[in-house]
Amino acid sequence: MRLSALQKYILLQCYNRMGFRLDRAGLLKFYGDKRKPRRALQAKIITRSMERLIDDGFLIGYGVRTPRKWFVKEIRLTGDGVRVAKKLLGEQLHLPLKK
Repeated sequence: MRLSALQKYILLQCYNRMGFRLDRAGLLKFYGDKRKPRRALQAKIITRSMERLIDDGFLIGYGVRTPRKWFVKEIRLTGDGVRVAKKLLGEQLHLPLKK
């Protein structure tokens, strides 16, 4: 499965947190000073990326349910999400040490 740069950022930010739980407001730092899309579009893009990661089983979303829509306020990594985040960090190579 291919992940976008934003999805990779979300997974790594959750992985670096204690308890793998992250507030949604911290994800706006992905754009930083670039300001490519407008602020309203940034929130929409982040929401869509989070929902796709939830659908794929990498995240669990915590929030409020209305009759029509979910409002996700926090996210947490699942076991599969932790595995993918570790893989994104890279694996350490084993040196062929000879005795």
